[in-house]
Amino acid sequence: MSHVNTSRWLIDRRHVLRGAGVSVSLPLLNCMRPLRAEKKPQAAPKRSVFVYIPNGVNTLTWQIQQAGSGYTLPAPLAALERHRDQITPISGLHHPDVLGKHHNCDKVWLTGANVPADGGAFRNTVSADQLLAEVHGQHTRFSSLEIAITGGSLAWSREGIQLPAERRPRTIFNRLFGVEPGGVDVARRNLNRRASVLDTVLDDARSLRGKIDSEDQNKLDEYLTAVRQVEVRTQRAESWLDVPKPEIDGSTTARLTRDVDQKDAGEYYRTIYDLMVLALQTDMTRVITCMTGSESHGLAIPEIGIVQTRHELSHHNGDPEQMRRLTQTDTFLVEQFAYFLDQLQQHKDGDTPLLESTQVLWGSGMAYGHSHGNANLPLILAGGKSLGLKHGAHVDFNLPQIGQYDVSDAKEHYRICSRPVDSDARLSNLLLTMLQQADVETDGFYDSLRTLSEVVS
Repeated sequence: MSHVNTSRWLIDRRHVLRGAGVSVSLPLLNCMRPLRAEKKPQAAPKRSVFVYIPNGVNTLTWQIQQAGSGYTLPAPLAALERHRDQITPISGLHHPDVLGKHHNCDKVWLTGANVPADGGAFRNTVSADQLLAEVHGQHTRFSSLEIAITGGSLAWSREGIQLPAERRPRTIFNRLFGVEPGGVDVARRNLNRRASVLDTVLDDARSLRGKIDSEDQNKLDEYLTAVRQVEVRTQRAESWLDVPKPEIDGSTTARLTRDVDQKDAGEYYRTIYDLMVLALQTDMTRVITCMTGSESHGLAIPEIGIVQTRHELSHHNGDPEQMRRLTQTDTFLVEQFAYFLDQLQQHKDGDTPLLESTQVLWGSGMAYGHSHGNANLPLILAGGKSLGLKHGAHVDFNLPQIGQYDVSDAKEHYRICSRPVDSDARLSNLLLTMLQQADVETDGFYDSLRTLSEVVS
């Protein structure tokens, strides 16, 4: 069932976006077409979602031990059995420039940027989601949507600046679908006021730049980059003011704007996932990142008896009870992800499930949290069949060289999670593949060596 009252927000096909001194014609949108009008062919949307879990997994209970289509899902992944034809578990990928540098795994999961050995400050590079947003964001009100249940954002600009993330369901819903008190005129005045302030700040900063040393100039340039990003977002928001937002039915609005306590983790995750589906379904954005937690911030899950944070559980020192609880949290997180795939499969994009037009990458920048091993990353690629992705097999870059897994030998298996078996099996290869399948024209992404033909039909 659709949550959107489409007949209330039809707009004229000749509508243009006006901002920054230019006018840009909109593409043909469903909201421009009379309900009884004959449908005309149009380019199908291509959507991308990235979901991050912190601190890796209990690799001894997580590891899929067979490659190809005949694999058996281990217990923590059992909830994904119903989506077997829509997922590709991947083993053996890593970020070469991040190996052994655990402090910033979440920050470079979508960038691959070189992290200093001491884990200190570094200059990040652009994240894959933002390259996708540059291509697909021109068609949507929001070029991308950044969400964090805890921790920071996964998204980084071309200048290496971290984009802000929204955290509370009510805030996310109101940003996407809410109307500013006072209506469009008040919103436009507020945006104009913000633009005026930004102009003043930029002018003052430029005059200051010539009076300070080079080190301060670099710091000032980083600040100016952040200000310019706000300026661009302000111009973009102004250009969409005359395009009505979709109206969401009352029951859905009430459900997605109620206060959900993070102690009720399952309900919180599902609410966030429902918001993500609604944002994609209404074409408010085609690119979403969701940080479920950073390496130092991850929710406890009291509803299943887990009172420790994920970081605490990952440092189990081989304690059987701690490891059992870590497996419980792995299972819980996979169950929430399976729910997300359920919703993408249930909701339609035209005549086909939304999952068909949405490629989803779920996983972590760490494999084995206790020793901070970050090879053999736990990754699941899902959806996106209309983008040319294929599923149904476990793609494993370890087995051709090791022959078989022996998870009964913890020390040996942890070694696989700390040092890559195949040095050419890079996460950047997968990110490059996702970029190309979603029409980003590029021959490489950071340290990629090739695309993954294993996941392309």
